[in-house]
Parts: sequence; structure tokens; C-alpha cells
Amino acid sequence: MQHQDHQSLLAADRAHIIHPYLPGTTEERVIMTSGSGCRLTDSEGRGYLDATGGLWLAQVGHGRTELADVAHEQMKKLEYFTSFWEFSNDRAIALAARLAEIAPDPLNHVYFTSGGSEGNEAAIKMARYYHHRRGDTDRTWILARDKAYHGIGYGGGSATGFPVYHEGFAPMMPHVSHLTPPWPYRTELYGGEDPTDFLIRELEERIAEIGPDNIAAMIGEPIMGVGGMLVPPADYWPRVREVLDRHGILLIFDEVVTAYGRVGEWFAAQYFDVTPDIIVTAKGITSGYVPLGALMVADRVAEVLLRDHGFPMGYTYNGHPVATAVALANLDLIANEGLLARATTIGATLHGELEAQLGELPIVGEIRSVGMMLAVELVADRDSRTPLPLNPERMPHDVIRRETGVIVRDSAHSLVLSPPLIMTEAEAKEAASALRGVLERTEPTGEIRPA
Repeated sequence: MQHQDHQSLLAADRAHIIHPYLPGTTEERVIMTSGSGCRLTDSEGRGYLDATGGLWLAQVGHGRTELADVAHEQMKKLEYFTSFWEFSNDRAIALAARLAEIAPDPLNHVYFTSGGSEGNEAAIKMARYYHHRRGDTDRTWILARDKAYHGIGYGGGSATGFPVYHEGFAPMMPHVSHLTPPWPYRTELYGGEDPTDFLIRELEERIAEIGPDNIAAMIGEPIMGVGGMLVPPADYWPRVREVLDRHGILLIFDEVVTAYGRVGEWFAAQYFDVTPDIIVTAKGITSGYVPLGALMVADRVAEVLLRDHGFPMGYTYNGHPVATAVALANLDLIANEGLLARATTIGATLHGELEAQLGELPIVGEIRSVGMMLAVELVADRDSRTPLPLNPERMPHDVIRRETGVIVRDSAHSLVLSPPLIMTEAEAKEAASALRGVLERTEPTGEIRPA
């Protein structure tokens, strides 16, 4: 019966669902039907270790009945009403107050969305509208970075620094300029110069080129996730903040991936000791149980946005009562179970396991991590740091999943891990062992020998 159910699901999926980034000619499907903790089970009964947290978001793990119960109770009480105009609801108010408590001061105002792409659209509009309201109507430019990922809207998608996300969708939003990313491992990007010195000089030159009075904001992931978990030098963000402040340019932190414990703090802004003007969050705010996003907005920005008729954009599900109720319960789980500290300790354990099992492999160039964000960068040659060629038909992450049941993600010639914050030491060892089992058979050509 299970086999028949799997086959019918497989046929229906192929017939009806358009999957992101999946060619229509690809027959393979992995159909998940249940989850518990860091474990998943598919429609054929096979088990998996989720070392990705879905898409960076399963902070408290799968199958938490506490969150299901909260959603059930809230739906019985109030499933939805709009938060436009003067309308609100008690759960959205409680969550906004809670977020203001845990966010860096003075980010005391909250704007709700349904996810990260919506959040980055709102943040870019906020930045432009803030300057417009103050009479600086020429401040329309947005600074972003190569290898950045800011979602799939036209604003955030234009700020995204991968050509593949622009090809076929052009023309993209005008007045976006991309800078070199902070990627210390790739020393060739900086011509032998100190990475931060190079990047700050480039930033100053770009501001001068565009004109400081024409720039609204710079948007950046504190740690670049899709780009391969790129961790900037410790002095990078403080020096960026100083330059932007000097020119009256807002700083937007895209913390869709990094917020809510992923880096061992509520926000990566706290990890880097930098206070942006807007923080965009989503994903871990509910651990993925219900779609929700939230922007934290500095008081001085919110004060301008709220003038006259207020900020003239909204989403149908702004402040959704079920989503905000689940978010409150999720934040309680993160706090009460000590998952901020656990992200640091188990993240260090996982990093240590990766170093021990992979560190001597010739195709492993670097292993980097902050909290429960980790990446193994793959190279064809350690000395030249040439990226490992990849065979789309036999990618390392696909082979790892098929052979071991451990799910990791391929990202810019790196294998990226972002497990639930509840991962155990045994599961960390299991994940590292799964990577070794495949990478030790991977040639500098990118070919993977049979097991």
C-alpha cells in the first residue's frame, strides 16, 4: 500500500507541481511525509538526517506538538483579520513587543510580512520612502554585493548578486550597484590587500562615483548564506557602518537566515556588534511552522514612515494572528531550551567533527562556521584554490543524500550545513561521517568514484 501511495504521489507531483530550480525532465522526487527533531521520513519509508534545517529555518526541529497546539488554539479563537489601518490583534501586538525586547536598541518598531522576499521588498521601499519623506528625493540608489541573496521580488531580486537570478527576468530594478563580497578565503579578490581595507576603499569610491546624496541604503546579509556561508572579517561591518553614517546612507541587515539563534545570538547584528537601521527577518521566527516575516525598524526611521498617511504598502497577511501566536511560542522554545547557547556549542562540535574527518582531504579548501551555519568549500587544488568542477548529474550533496540519507546543501562550490539548533553530538558525527564517505572518493576533476 505504501509503495502504491508513493507511486501515485510521484505521478501527481510530476504532473502538477512546478518546483523551484528543478528541470521538467528530472524524474527524481523525494517526498517527505513526516518529521521529528532532526529526522525526516519520505513516502517510501526512508529516513533522513536534516542537516539543512529545511532552508535554514528549522530552529527547534520538526514535529513540535507545542507549536501545533498553539496554532490549533489560535485558529479556534481568531484565525485571521486584517492589520491594515487601525486594526490589530493581540498576538501581533505581543510578538512586536517581544521582538523589540530582544532586538538591538533602538530597533523598536516592527513591520510584519509573510516571508523574507516580502521583507526585503519592504525594506528597500522603506529606505527610499524614508529619504523621500525627508525631501531627499534623489536618494534612490541601493548598494548591494556580488553573491548576495535577497529573495525573488524585483527589489530584492535586483539586489541579489547572482546573474542566474536576473537572466530572463530583465530589466531589473534600476539604481542598484553591486560591490565585492567579503570572502577572506578568496584572497585573489583583494589583490594582496587586507580584505576589509580593500572593501572599505571600494565602498568609498563607489559612493563618490554615484554621489552620496543619491544613495538610499546598503543592504547586506551579515553572513552570506546562499553565497556559501561567507563570514566577513570582524572589522568589516563596524567600518561599513561608519562610512554609511558619514554619508547619511541607511544600513539594512538581511537576517532572514541569521536571526533567531542561528549564529548563537538572537540577531547577527548582536554577534557583529553593529546596529543597522532595518533588520529583515523570517524563517527561524516560526521555525518554519507557519510562514511569517518581521522587519525591525529603528525609531528614527519609523518616525518618518509614520508621518501623514503612514507607510503606504501592506500585505494581506501582515500580523497574521496564527503565525504570530506560533512565533511567540517558538521564541519561548528557543529561550527556554537554551538554544542560543546550544547553537554555539553544538556548532563548535560539528565544526570540530568536520575538521577531524575532512580537514586533510585534498579537495577541502576551507571549513568555516559561525554558530549553526557551516560550510565546506571544495577545491580542485589547495594551493591555487581553484574551485572544484561540479558535474550537475552527480553533485556531492546529491550523492551524500542518496547514499547516506544526510541532507546538506550545495552552495557556490561549498557544502553548507544549517541543522536544527537541537542537533545532538551523535547527529553531528553522523553528518560529518556522511560527508567524508563521499568527499574522500571525490577526484579533483569533480568525479565521484563508486562506493
